[in-house]
Amino acid sequence: MEKVRKERILVLAKTYPSPSAQYVETSCVAGIAEDGAMRRLYPVPFRMIEEGRQFRKWQWIDAQVEKASRDHRRESHRLYVDTIICGELVDTRQNWATRWEWLDRVPCFERLDALDAARVDDGLSIGLLRPKRLLGLEIVKARRQDWTEEEREKLLRQQMQGDLFSEAEAQKQVRALRKVPFDFYYRYVCDSPEGEIEHRHKIVDWEAGALFWNCHRRHGPAWEKPFRAMLEEQLGGKALMFLMGNQHRFQDQWLIISLIYPPMRKPVDSGQGSLF
Repeated sequence: MEKVRKERILVLAKTYPSPSAQYVETSCVAGIAEDGAMRRLYPVPFRMIEEGRQFRKWQWIDAQVEKASRDHRRESHRLYVDTIICGELVDTRQNWATRWEWLDRVPCFERLDALDAARVDDGLSIGLLRPKRLLGLEIVKARRQDWTEEEREKLLRQQMQGDLFSEAEAQKQVRALRKVPFDFYYRYVCDSPEGEIEHRHKIVDWEAGALFWNCHRRHGPAWEKPFRAMLEEQLGGKALMFLMGNQHRFQDQWLIISLIYPPMRKPVDSGQGSLF
């Protein structure tokens, strides 16, 4: 059995947080270790991490990890949050030169069926998918517009355990974690042995959720136009890739856990570092 060990990991994904009965609230974090192995770090109660240990996408972290005992996907590891040491950010200089060095080490696919074949044949559960063509963004009202009472109870119960928060502070923390009232899906095309096939996958990237709240705060009811402008027009004009992760219980189902949007590989400086 693998023991706890220290690893250096470049963070490539943080999903929007959700309530959890067992772990307060959780985000799935994914990245690449120095040896090129992909890592899924879950669960991470990100907003509960003390400020000096909160990390960003494209930031190196040093931390102790061990192979997850209940999740047999090879990339899944437990992260010891109190051991996190935040390192340098990998910047976008020279057309993402350093970022590309690491992206080129991530398993990358041009076809969804090839990604899924790697899951079946090799146990892969995280990989890059490069869509042939982006068709558009689908915005769907979430089945529930806010957390259920059960979800709120989970948040309150866990946050108050060990006197981490007073009841008043716990209520404040629950209110601060706002549920995004919409689900976002990319529709896109990939090639297949039978020709082009249209696909639709849900975006759970924290950046997309944060972009929604920023657009909503700045534009109110007119939030959708600037939101679409970023996700359809601006990112559609880049070498957009999806970091795909499958679901533990339904491993044939994939989610877009991170949007990776370098400039096209041309000598043009995009200056694009984040969605917001």
